[in-house]
Amino acid sequence: MNVERFADLREEVEVFEERISDPLLKKVFHKAFFNTILTTVFFEEDGSAFVITGDIPAMWLRDSAAQVMQYLFFAKSCPSVRELIKAILKKQFTYILIDPYANAFNRTANGMGHTTDIPKNSPWVWERKFELDSLCYPLWLAARYHAETGDESIFDTLFYKAFDLILATFRNEQQHKEYSPYYHERVDRSRELWCGKGAPVSECGLVWSGYRPSDDCCTYNYYIPGNMFICTVLTKLLPYLRAHGEDKRATMAEELVGRIKTALDRYATTEVDGKKIYALETDGLGHHNVMDDANIPNLLAIPYYEYPFTDQAVYENTRSYMLSDANPYFFRGKAITGIGSPHTPDGYVWPLSLIVQALTSEDEEEIRACVKMVASSTGGTHYIHEGVYKDNARVYTRPWFAWANSLFAYLVLKKQKELGI
Repeated sequence: MNVERFADLREEVEVFEERISDPLLKKVFHKAFFNTILTTVFFEEDGSAFVITGDIPAMWLRDSAAQVMQYLFFAKSCPSVRELIKAILKKQFTYILIDPYANAFNRTANGMGHTTDIPKNSPWVWERKFELDSLCYPLWLAARYHAETGDESIFDTLFYKAFDLILATFRNEQQHKEYSPYYHERVDRSRELWCGKGAPVSECGLVWSGYRPSDDCCTYNYYIPGNMFICTVLTKLLPYLRAHGEDKRATMAEELVGRIKTALDRYATTEVDGKKIYALETDGLGHHNVMDDANIPNLLAIPYYEYPFTDQAVYENTRSYMLSDANPYFFRGKAITGIGSPHTPDGYVWPLSLIVQALTSEDEEEIRACVKMVASSTGGTHYIHEGVYKDNARVYTRPWFAWANSLFAYLVLKKQKELGI
């Protein structure tokens, strides 16, 4: 699939791969890099592209953006990459206009997915879990694509319609109880696994979220990394908006960022063992969920998604805490050691967490160790999986999970100097 379409990209990547001396790393990188375009992308007649996650036949707004970040390294020189990114953005913004509260969509209005959820989904919607990152990732992809290529064609009428709806949704969810139309119930799951209208929160300027990037229900409905991510994507788009006379949109975005930042400064941290750290979630009422989950955006990944107001000392404290046994989802094993997720069974490490650990490190030794551990824990498949059992790399979840493959390829390209490539 898509072999000829990406001939220009293949040629450039072959040149890069010749510099990788480690045969295992070279093999895993090659499979990981091409996994998305060879197995998950479907180009449509309208110029858009539908991207499945891997073994689930639906398009997640988050995953579909994350699955192509490694191609941005070649976007300036490869027309095929530019065509791909623009096609994905078109599909993502079209879906957002259908339902800004949905996280995953069908290729056609076929009614597939979670058909018994309350309220009933649109036939376009696979799943309707409201997650802040679902609306952030397409904006992040657009901003990063523009930064790499200078191509302004993505900022069209469709983009602005979706942008306006995204801003309106975030603003409504700052006052969730009063303005939000959102409710979600999953009748075939126990009550603690769906959010309903959510638990009580203080309307403090943070944006409410029903679910985490793992698609798991929030314990407290202000997901802190998601709020940070909103600040990131809007801040990245502000210069473009100002430069092109979109002052009203820019002012609205800037005001939203300001309110969120003020609230994060007050509510995002807690003290553990005498040290201030970021929490994963809060309700603004004094409660904090102190843990980290491998799905991105999370706390470990703050430098990766470039939260513009990071307190570096607090981040370093948070990093140390989350990469320790104090984090209930940090697992040490014979095969792999890192952060997992309540989304997968106890003792399963997500390679994504090791990839992020390396991406957010400046220590060559740590970066090399993380890359080696990920490349050695594929269970002989040379593909990156969702979760890997800490003591046996041949026991894993999701044999086909394109997001993890893409981010590993991104890591190798991003840290090639540190890896001696």
